[in-house]
Amino acid sequence: MIAAIYRRISALLLLLVVIGTTQICWAHAILKDSTPAPHSTVKGPDFDVTLRYNVRIDGTRSRVLLMSPDGQAAALKLGSQPSPDTLQAHATGLKPGAYKLQWKVLASDGHMSSGEIRFTVN
Repeated sequence: MIAAIYRRISALLLLLVVIGTTQICWAHAILKDSTPAPHSTVKGPDFDVTLRYNVRIDGTRSRVLLMSPDGQAAALKLGSQPSPDTLQAHATGLKPGAYKLQWKVLASDGHMSSGEIRFTVN
């Protein structure tokens, strides 16, 4: 009887350890909100870019590239962070066409995350 209880407690502790360590593996920055929104159309030639994540972001080690319709890449200068989970930049001189924002951020947990946002300028 006592041996069965110890086995159940051991199994429960093992399950808790596995669940706890898998949560750490999934702790990456996830884009929660953006301007421009994915697949949206914005009025150019200038507009503000705002990216908000689910965790704190290290703005000094994060990058945002703007990919133009002809495939040219330009790094956007990130401004000061309005909040720990948000990055801001300003895009200027954009011609009409399909663009992509490619972001790569360092989250507070030390993991790099990346993604892209496709949008159109009219």
